[in-house]
Amino acid sequence: KWSRLLICVPAGHNSDGKFIARAQRIEFDCELIPRRVAIFIEKSKDGQIMPVPNVVVRDVACGANHTLVLDSQKRVFSWGFGGYGRLGHTEQKDEMVPRLVKLFDFPGRGAAQIYAGYQCSFAINEMGGLFFWGVTNTSRESTMYPKAVQDLCGWKIRSLACGKSSIIIAADESTISWGPSPTCGELGYGDNKPKSSTTAQEVKTLDGIYIEQVVMGYSHSLVIARQDTEQEQEKLKKLPEYNPRTI
Repeated sequence: KWSRLLICVPAGHNSDGKFIARAQRIEFDCELIPRRVAIFIEKSKDGQIMPVPNVVVRDVACGANHTLVLDSQKRVFSWGFGGYGRLGHTEQKDEMVPRLVKLFDFPGRGAAQIYAGYQCSFAINEMGGLFFWGVTNTSRESTMYPKAVQDLCGWKIRSLACGKSSIIIAADESTISWGPSPTCGELGYGDNKPKSSTTAQEVKTLDGIYIEQVVMGYSHSLVIARQDTEQEQEKLKKLPEYNPRTI
């Protein structure tokens, strides 16, 4: 059980770390040893700042320039670079210390899981609904606060992963992915198929294969497939084998 959060960068220590090194050159401090994040806050509509007590950290997710925290009371906090709404506070201001994302701070509407993408964020609430904020495509309008992903309403999600701009999900008996162009095949749609999608699509190349976990790098994906039965093993044998020495 986690009761303290130790962090390096982005620090959450109420500073952006900037300093003038020489000849007006701006550099940034790095946290070379873990420092405890001492305060979590919420902000009222009129900008009043109030500390949030009794934060016991249960999970952390890191994006390229922002961080999410899930606590024992199913509350979500975010901080870092606020561009494109990735922090979920209805504004694009940077946050130097963890700030409460108010949508999940209500009985029955708390978060169960959190995920941070390159410039977006996801949360699954305690009712199983998937929420998104930020952007996967910077040429489109930003989602400034958590909104339900309607395309996945009713799906039971067990694993989600984010790349630079692509998403992959294991839900029910299916694998689902989407991401704007350009992509590098990480969506898994197959040869001679579209390499990108602006909406959630089932990965047909994995039809009939139960995926237990998905992970995604900057522009590639890996999945863990169940092979408990002979039928599942036979389906996996039909998939092509990846050998990096021959690629």
